Amino acid sequence: MNAPYTPASGLFAGLNRRWARVAARKPLQLPSDRAIITITFDDFPKSAASTGAAILERHGWQGTYYASAGYAGGQTHHGAMFDCGDLQRLVGAGHEIACHTYSHLDASQVGTGAFLADIARNERALKAMGLETELESFAFPYGEASPATKRALSERFSNLRGVQADINRGAADRNLLKSVPIDGGDAGIDRAVEAAVSLSRHTGWLIFYAHDVQETPTEWGCTPAQLERVCQAIADSGADVLTMREAVRQMEASA
Repeated sequence: MNAPYTPASGLFAGLNRRWARVAARKPLQLPSDRAIITITFDDFPKSAASTGAAILERHGWQGTYYASAGYAGGQTHHGAMFDCGDLQRLVGAGHEIACHTYSHLDASQVGTGAFLADIARNERALKAMGLETELESFAFPYGEASPATKRALSERFSNLRGVQADINRGAADRNLLKSVPIDGGDAGIDRAVEAAVSLSRHTGWLIFYAHDVQETPTEWGCTPAQLERVCQAIADSGADVLTMREAVRQMEASA
């Protein structure tokens, strides 16, 4: 079982993260009269593809699944990871398969060339597993980006997601979109619910991200009941629930 990775910490790492947030921006104007919510899963474990997808589908929604093909068919700290059958079922149900690099690389720790090569490897591996849809969305593993990777990836993907915990409003940076975790125990779930509730007061694009969905989750995961609680708050908010790909397409069409 792979051990979880801890991104670099300290003053220099913190400065790099702040610089990446303000550099190489690509504005995406969000609607001021419409709330949008997207539910995403990172890495992604089989529990997200089965239990997580079933919960979304009961509400009539589709999610975005960021795949790291290097994990496919294996075990990590999140449990069993996705396989070919999971990809086929998710695509058949209308979910979006998106890119998360092959080796789950930290963009702040490797060169841009190596990062792009790992993304190309991920795409080849997913196609070899039977994926026929294009990879249009990308999420930075660990939320770690650099200005160089933001610029390079903006030419390949329609949107890039990070993990800065907030709601996207106004002119969002489509090269590093903010997102809110569905994890952290009851306190974390309370924060996720409040984020959904807040859309009735101030519209925006709220992107959630999750990992494993199981009765005994990791600290980055949630239980099925916790995910259902967040989904109920989403339903009550009246927001449109769209995949990353569809949300960007609709915003571009209305711009």
